Amino acid sequence: QVQLVESGGGSVQAGGSLTLSCAASEYGFFNSNSMGWFRQAPGKEREAVGFRDVAGGVKTYAKSVEGRFTISRDNPKNTVYLRMDNLSPDDTAMYYCAATFRGGMWYDASAFKYWGPGTQVTVSS
Repeated sequence: QVQLVESGGGSVQAGGSLTLSCAASEYGFFNSNSMGWFRQAPGKEREAVGFRDVAGGVKTYAKSVEGRFTISRDNPKNTVYLRMDNLSPDDTAMYYCAATFRGGMWYDASAFKYWGPGTQVTVSS
């Protein structure tokens, strides 16, 4: 089965930017699989950040990140990115890549079959 791995996390100051990557072990994986970005902060439940459908024509973002975060995909279609701008301490969390949407609500983590191990993002004030 496919494996996902996130990278690009780190520590940044408020107002800074980071770009996270989600690499799939199968070439062209994201050409036929929808995906979502999720995050989980200490003491809080996992929350959806954004969603990209299988065709890439529909991209949905949480209100808290809309206008600041952007999902994109490279040409080989085996890597998806999350560009994060104007970061604030409220964005501090472990960020996860999820794929293969099985139907339902895009923000429901249980709707995704595959998950990466996560990458930590820490934003200081």
